[in-house]
Amino acid sequence: MSFPGHDVRIGAYAVVVDAEDRVLLALWNEAATPAWTLPGGGAEEGETPEEAACREVREETGYAVELVRLLGEDAFTILAAERPGGGDRPLVSRRVVFEGRIVGGELRHEVGGTTDMAAWIPLAEVTALERVALVDVGLRLLSDARSGAPGEAP
Repeated sequence: MSFPGHDVRIGAYAVVVDAEDRVLLALWNEAATPAWTLPGGGAEEGETPEEAACREVREETGYAVELVRLLGEDAFTILAAERPGGGDRPLVSRRVVFEGRIVGGELRHEVGGTTDMAAWIPLAEVTALERVALVDVGLRLLSDARSGAPGEAP
């Protein structure tokens, strides 16, 4: 799929929920107010979304993950005038969301990146958090996948 006249960013993220009904989140520090997000981020040149999701989870949380399944995709456009850091073209952001499972590593915080803290958050407490919309999208896609209902990101 092409978007003539637009810059395109492909991001890949993992929804990881443990046996204690806690979700793994990372605190994104690039907004005016830090907000919790799913671990993940932009794919590097030549990297598949699967590779990007695994690399980003490791960088942001310290965990190695296995991707269980593709949950869905989400996309939005940022107008050129509204792009953080500027830009002369609109940006299309496509986010690929996977379900992940921890297969190694230990929880740690990212240093010098776009997140600076990682934590297991009880699912019942997520709605009280300052969070980006992607958290809700990912959890809804996971819920839909587990219930067998077809999910579609807003």
